[in-house]
Amino acid sequence: MEVKAKAKFIKMSPKKVRLVIDVVRGMDVNDAIDQLSFLHKAASSPVRKLLDSAIANAEHNFSLSRSNLYIKEVRADEGPKIKRWAPKAFGRAGMIRKRSTHISLLLGERVPTKQKRTAKTTSQEARKGDVKEVSQKPVEALEKAMPHAPQDMSRASEEVSKEVFDKRMRGKHRDAQNKDKKDLGKKKFVNKIFNRKAQ
Repeated sequence: MEVKAKAKFIKMSPKKVRLVIDVVRGMDVNDAIDQLSFLHKAASSPVRKLLDSAIANAEHNFSLSRSNLYIKEVRADEGPKIKRWAPKAFGRAGMIRKRSTHISLLLGERVPTKQKRTAKTTSQEARKGDVKEVSQKPVEALEKAMPHAPQDMSRASEEVSKEVFDKRMRGKHRDAQNKDKKDLGKKKFVNKIFNRKAQ
């Protein structure tokens, strides 16, 4: 079992962080914590925090014992740089690069243990079982879900389509009825325009 933890956007150059992580790589978790607590480097505190986070993940999420864990892999990658300027002689400007680091940590087990079943895994398996049962008997599941539905689904769909068609026809019928009124209105309007006396 492997446990991951990441710390991103640490305001420190990766070169300084690598000096610390090279010391603790491959160590047991408890030995690494002791080493980090006595290192006089600024990068030791974020690395220690990340290590504590990874241990907490292992204990809480996967029920792994702390004494069996070791630092399998630790890496410091460069993050985004913030660029600033400092005034120099003769009106020139010098660039200041404020670097950041992404640290990624991977804990492994000295002696591999079998994964214990958690409440999450059991609930997921139960859900999968329910899905399988429904997929095997889709017609029965539909009947249970809709007890008042008609037995013949094709007949029901035909009835619905007829209703829709009737509604459409009603609309057309109304249009046909109102067509004469519309034509009369147009004629009246045209007659009014052309029957005016020329001034």
